[in-house]
Amino acid sequence: MTNRFSLALHGGAGTILRSNMTPEKEADYRAGIRYALAAGYAVLEKHGTAMDAVVATVCALEDNSLFNAGRGAVFTSEGKQEMDAAVMDGATRKVGAIAGVFGPRNPVRAARAVMDHTDHVFFNGAAAVEIAKKAGLPFENEDYFHTDARWQALQETLHLRAQGKESDDPARRHGTVGAVARDMDGNLAAATSTGGMTAKAPGRIGDTPVIGAGTFADNASCAVSATGHGEVFIRYCAAHEISARMRFAGQSLADAAEHVVMEDLAKNDGSGGLIAVDKLGNITMPMNSEGMYRGCVTEDGAFNVFIYADE
Repeated sequence: MTNRFSLALHGGAGTILRSNMTPEKEADYRAGIRYALAAGYAVLEKHGTAMDAVVATVCALEDNSLFNAGRGAVFTSEGKQEMDAAVMDGATRKVGAIAGVFGPRNPVRAARAVMDHTDHVFFNGAAAVEIAKKAGLPFENEDYFHTDARWQALQETLHLRAQGKESDDPARRHGTVGAVARDMDGNLAAATSTGGMTAKAPGRIGDTPVIGAGTFADNASCAVSATGHGEVFIRYCAAHEISARMRFAGQSLADAAEHVVMEDLAKNDGSGGLIAVDKLGNITMPMNSEGMYRGCVTEDGAFNVFIYADE
């Protein structure tokens, strides 16, 4: 069945168990997912573009401190916040990506500014921040981005490292947000944003802004946004591999995504998951972890929100 438009989002994957979740916190996560879906849905139902929809969706997640992007970004081992983001337009293959930025309220909009206002595709650090400033994007200070929960997570991780240990919670290495969409004109788009890994090495860049790894869109196949152990997603070109399997092996979106997540990634320490939509509007959201914050909606207006793997 072909949907007139489709939208899916994720807010990170990992060890997400009902036993570790309070009813209040679960309600907050579900409300945050639904709110972000509504932001993208509002664009698509008015015949807006897939690109506008995924950016609106990701902005809503970046503004919510529950998710590891924008306001909720984690800290590096030196107590700083370095954010990465990317967007890709499936109709034109235009790309915008930024890495290691701090200041723009919505890193995903900085990535889009690269796509819209430069002849290039990828900027890092101060150069990316300057592009955001020239585009007139809103900026925030350290107080806005600081959250006690992320700071405490850093202290716990550093304490473990001082004892020669590392946290066994995979959620600490793949907190990311993203969205994929098909609009009424049949165009696809993907957007992804992250604060990276808790206590990551300064300057480390994961799969989020790497096109073909954590973000990809092509009208001929699919749009993908991933969340996981970034180094492995990069090594296996996870997002592009799904597209390649569809184009060259004739696999369906669901089969291609399932193979990448459960075979290529899971068997090589690539814990996490992804969301994807194909040119017909079909959605898939596979994971190899205990949970992934995720949701989807189509033109029928039914908002579907999920957290745990068995939902």
